[in-house]
Amino acid sequence: MTDNSNDTNSNGTGSNDTNNGDSKKNDAGFEDALHELEEIVKKIESGEHSLEENLEFFERGIALTRQCSSKLDAATLRIKKLAGENGIEEMEID
Repeated sequence: MTDNSNDTNSNGTGSNDTNNGDSKKNDAGFEDALHELEEIVKKIESGEHSLEENLEFFERGIALTRQCSSKLDAATLRIKKLAGENGIEEMEID
C-alpha cells in the first residue's frame, strides 16, 4: 500500500488543478521582473555607479526585458486562443 498524502503536483499545491498555481506563479514572475527592471533603470539614471556596474545593470535589464516580452507574448496568444474558442471576433491587442 502506498501513502499518497505527501504527493504534490508540479506547482507544489497538492491540487490536481495544475493551472491554478502556475498562472499565479507566472504573474508573480512577470511582476517581479518588471519591478527589478524599474529598479535597474533608477540605478543607471542615478549616475552613482561605475561604467562597469552600469554595463552589468544594463545586461541584466536586457535579460529582464526579454523575459517580460516573452511572458506578454504568451499572454497575448492565450487571450487570442480563449477568444477564438468562445466565438469572440478577432480583436486587436496592443
